[in-house]
Amino acid sequence: MPQTAPAGQNEELGLPDSEETPSQTSTSGGAFASLRNPDYRILWWGGLFSFISVQMQFLLRGILAWELTEREGALGLTYLVFGLSMLVSTPLGGVATDRFSKRTIIVLAQGAIMVAAAGMGLAVLTGIVEFWMLLVAAVIQGTAFGFFGPARTAMSAELVGKENLGNAIALSLLSMNGTRIFAPSLAGVLAGVAFVGIGGAYVVAAVASLVSFVYLLRVPAGRKAEPSGRAPLAELVDGVRYVMQRPKLRRLMLSSFIIVMFGFNYVAFYAAMIEGVFGLGEEWVGFVSSASAIGAVIASIPLASRADSPKAKTAMSIGGLCFGLGVIAFGNAPTVIEAMFAIAFVGAATTTYQTLSNTIALAMAEDAFQGRIQSLMQLSFAGFGLAAAPLGLLAEQIGLRNVITIMGVITVAAAVAYVVAEGGFRSMNADLVQIDKV
Repeated sequence: MPQTAPAGQNEELGLPDSEETPSQTSTSGGAFASLRNPDYRILWWGGLFSFISVQMQFLLRGILAWELTEREGALGLTYLVFGLSMLVSTPLGGVATDRFSKRTIIVLAQGAIMVAAAGMGLAVLTGIVEFWMLLVAAVIQGTAFGFFGPARTAMSAELVGKENLGNAIALSLLSMNGTRIFAPSLAGVLAGVAFVGIGGAYVVAAVASLVSFVYLLRVPAGRKAEPSGRAPLAELVDGVRYVMQRPKLRRLMLSSFIIVMFGFNYVAFYAAMIEGVFGLGEEWVGFVSSASAIGAVIASIPLASRADSPKAKTAMSIGGLCFGLGVIAFGNAPTVIEAMFAIAFVGAATTTYQTLSNTIALAMAEDAFQGRIQSLMQLSFAGFGLAAAPLGLLAEQIGLRNVITIMGVITVAAAVAYVVAEGGFRSMNADLVQIDKV
């Protein structure tokens, strides 16, 4: 039976006294252990088809925005409204996850994603599409993600238990990144085919969302906390206070916010980089995105069986550093082939960082705060959307390559600052080993 640190020691480390850390548990059953749980397996398949739809729409949104405006600023604006929607809805999604049926939240959110995809497909096919419609779809999807993400991750933790939490998160990212290998390429190819086009590609994305919706209806309702009788805003403030009172959790979440906010923004400028800088067609946007996914999948499989290891914090920090260096390489790649290799490296680093940062954050949190902690972690993607618009405008002034390089430098700086604040790699490992040995 795992042991915990004495009272007070976990508080100093930023951990609840009663909870385990990734170092205290090991995933039994190998890389695919969580999939042996039938309920988690249903959730995983639902997520797989949802990710197919989301990945297709992510690329199609950029292609359509570019075709309608041919401005980097417009590309950034679509992600800005997405980010603003997530900024508002994600904290509410975390509170809802801790109070209501997780299945209901997941199903309703997936339904909204499906409706947005179908609506955009219909608008394009009927020839009435306008740029503002892209913004409306982005608002709907951003709001839906704000509820979907915290509920789905908290449901995963509930279904598999904390002993397999890292494994479940890694497998979730594996499904997401696996779809990135073919879904963006499929979207790009379909968009470039005359009798299908962007409208038909959106319809295919809507069908994938429908399949996900049907799967998620079969997910168990999950535990529902007793109503606290307090207002949602008060519970949200409790979640923020919970983080602020735990230094290690606070530092982890702050560094994650900055790293994702700036590092992940390279995806917002795929179309501009490939079509505007390299002068290639839409299908190449999908190919480069697939290179990122291939790197992510290569990292995901071994990571799934090691996500709960004593060296999780060190591996996470190295992943953050490599993430930033890969973005810098992408921004300075002289040819599209070298850009693809850089993006594959970024994909592997991003997956490593996301898997381990989410695992460690949730392992630090008590069950009653799982939804709110995950929602605060997911706010980094709202920050990514918020930063896209000013970065796009800046790219119009100083050049896209320079802006992508700046994004990578900020990411590296945030990763280095986290390691320094934690006392270096040796100190981070010592923290985990100390808890293990008590």
